Amino acid sequence: MNTLVCVPIQVDDIELALADANQAKLLGSDLVELRIDSYFPGSEGDEEDAFRLEKLRSLIADCPLPVILTCRSAEEGGDYDGDEADRVSMLEKLCVNTDHPPAYLDFELASYRKSANIRQKINLCVDHPKQEREVRTRLILSMHDFDGRPKDLMRRLADAWSEPAASVVKFAFRARSIRDNLEIFEILKDAPKPTIGLGMGEFGLMSRVLAPKFGGFLTFASLRDEAATAPGQPTIADLLGMYRFRSIGKDTKLYGVIGWPVSQSMSPLIHNAGFEARGVDAVYLPMPVAADDDAEVSYTSFKTSILAIWDSQHLHAAGGSVTLPHKRNLVRLCEEWQGRIDDSSAMSGAANTIYPDMNYSIGTQEGGVVGPSCLNSDSAAIRACILEKIPLLSGKSAAIFGTGGVARAAIGGLATHHMKLMLFSRKRENAEHVIEAITDRLTNMNCRFRLKCQLGERSKLTDQPSDIYINCTPVGMTGGPDPEGLSIPVHELAGKLPPETVFFDTVYNPIETPMLKAAKSYGFRTIDGVEMFVKQAAAQFELWTGEQAPVQLFDRLVRERLSQ
Repeated sequence: MNTLVCVPIQVDDIELALADANQAKLLGSDLVELRIDSYFPGSEGDEEDAFRLEKLRSLIADCPLPVILTCRSAEEGGDYDGDEADRVSMLEKLCVNTDHPPAYLDFELASYRKSANIRQKINLCVDHPKQEREVRTRLILSMHDFDGRPKDLMRRLADAWSEPAASVVKFAFRARSIRDNLEIFEILKDAPKPTIGLGMGEFGLMSRVLAPKFGGFLTFASLRDEAATAPGQPTIADLLGMYRFRSIGKDTKLYGVIGWPVSQSMSPLIHNAGFEARGVDAVYLPMPVAADDDAEVSYTSFKTSILAIWDSQHLHAAGGSVTLPHKRNLVRLCEEWQGRIDDSSAMSGAANTIYPDMNYSIGTQEGGVVGPSCLNSDSAAIRACILEKIPLLSGKSAAIFGTGGVARAAIGGLATHHMKLMLFSRKRENAEHVIEAITDRLTNMNCRFRLKCQLGERSKLTDQPSDIYINCTPVGMTGGPDPEGLSIPVHELAGKLPPETVFFDTVYNPIETPMLKAAKSYGFRTIDGVEMFVKQAAAQFELWTGEQAPVQLFDRLVRERLSQ
């Protein structure tokens, strides 16, 4: 059976709930969950209760899709905090002796097992092996933990699976890392009856999207961001559109963007569109890996997460993009595992692309584990963008602003062209450290060329003109520390540089940063961050799939999204 998609609807207004149910069907949902926690709390008078009961019956009858009926208790994250007997009685009235019962009743395992009386009443509402009369509603026994994985999760699951009345078992807990998804998948794969397994929160998105890969009974998706009934629910538009949920099967390959944070990355948008355009059976997901102020703690978090995913036979992890703050952690990991490291990554000490290299099979398992290898597609993208403006780079000069992974990639991409590079930073010691580290790496690589990279003095910027100015800082970035700031003082350089001078901003949101806007106003040539982003993504796509990247599609999607 294919994994179903269910849209949860919080019922506060009957007409609005019905409109949402119709919208859910239009967008491709298989079921709707009617959350009636707050609509019928059992605290009104008898006449009001009767009125609301009839309204709910009519809503269930008029729904265009099968209904999961849920009145979630406050103990498990819902809004119902009334009398338990009232809640069970209400559910019984909505499920029994009606022409249009819900397809499923979701009831918490903990509440179900509180007393024999509750079990007896719920069993009357649902299809049961010992039921003498026909009942069309089936029972979902559920459990939720908003703090983390319950220590007794497996015992609870065994209890739920053993209940004869339970047609489906559901468990959901707040995922603390992407590694939590792996246990969820193992449980789904070996479950003795239909099971829903979900990781809540940002770390749990993988469990929601990859449910078809492991036989999950269903997954939940909201109509809109603000309508989510649990943390981490994707919208149905993203689930079915961007992530191509209906095409995911047990052999679908997994790719993703690894960093902290990654929720706003546009890489899933373009890579999933690329897979669809080229007919590749793959999906690309955000993969958050938390960072810490302590570099060793961050590296340990990165290493354990990546190796756990890499070593999972059933995930079919086949590559990924690595972004801040883990670009240097990727190179360190590949050095430890003796994977292939391209020259730019080896020189700069930072990489943004992970992939399996079959020639580097290592480890203790039978046949070995294909070790992770890495390259820096940022370096190639920066170089390609500049070459389109200046075909011959030898003897040219570039001023690079910043000391992070992108600045290192710029140095790595341009150093082999025998260019004169100057590195500018607000903190002199940071620039000194980067130059020293790259020089040491070149020595260890036994490179035949010498790095021509000097420490730039901001006070002397106008006295040392360059052919290319590259911003590798977050200054000017939407949502960054200084979105209105000028990353490079173009106005100070105007009148002292020829018009063919190139100003390059690696920030892609917004497309036209304050620095680029200033450079255009003075007639200089410019390169925006979208050009670089698309080129580096295309290089990754082609490495992973062996297919030509749909570059124009990538560019259009990014610019359309940013223009919104």
